[in-house]
Amino acid sequence: MSTTGWIVLGVIVVFVLWIIMIYNQLVAMRQRVGQAFADVDVQLKLRHDLIPNLVETVKGYAGHESKTLESVIAARSQAVAAPTVDAKIAAEGQLSQALSRLMVVTEQYPDLKANANFLSLQEELTSTENKISFARQAYNDATTSYNIRLETFPSNIIAGNFGFKPEPLFQVTDDKERQAPQVKF
Repeated sequence: MSTTGWIVLGVIVVFVLWIIMIYNQLVAMRQRVGQAFADVDVQLKLRHDLIPNLVETVKGYAGHESKTLESVIAARSQAVAAPTVDAKIAAEGQLSQALSRLMVVTEQYPDLKANANFLSLQEELTSTENKISFARQAYNDATTSYNIRLETFPSNIIAGNFGFKPEPLFQVTDDKERQAPQVKF
C-alpha cells in the first residue's frame, strides 16, 4: 500500500473513532438524564405516598372542604398515572397547585394546625418538596447539557443520524406559580 493509501486509511480510522466517541458521549448523557429523572420520580413517589395520609388527616377536621380534598386526590391520581415525562411534568404542576390550595385551607383550622400527626405529615411533605426541588434541578442540569450537546456542531449531525431526541425540562407552566405570594396582615 502506498503512503497516500495509508494516510487515507488513517484519516478514515480517525473519523470513525471520532464518530464512535461522540455517539458514546451522547449515550452516556442520555443515561444521566434518565437517571436524574428516576431520582425525581423516587421523590415524587414519596410525595404521592404522603398525600393520602395528609388528606385523611385534614378530612377529620375540615371534611366540608371536600372540593379541595377531591382536587388533591384527583391531581395525585393523574400524577401517578402520567405515562410520559411531559405528562408527568404537567401532572406534577397540577398536584403542586392542589397541595398549595390544601395548605391554604388548613390555615383556617387551628385545631388541625396543632394536631401532631398533621404537623408531622406537613413537615415530611415540606422536606420531600425540598428534595423534589433539588432532584428537578439536577434533572434540568443533566437535560440541558444533553440538549446542548444534541444541538451543537458536529454532534448534532451524529445525534440526528442515530435518532437522539431532546428531553423536556421541568418548568413552571402555570403563570400563578410564577407570581410572588402576597402577604397580608
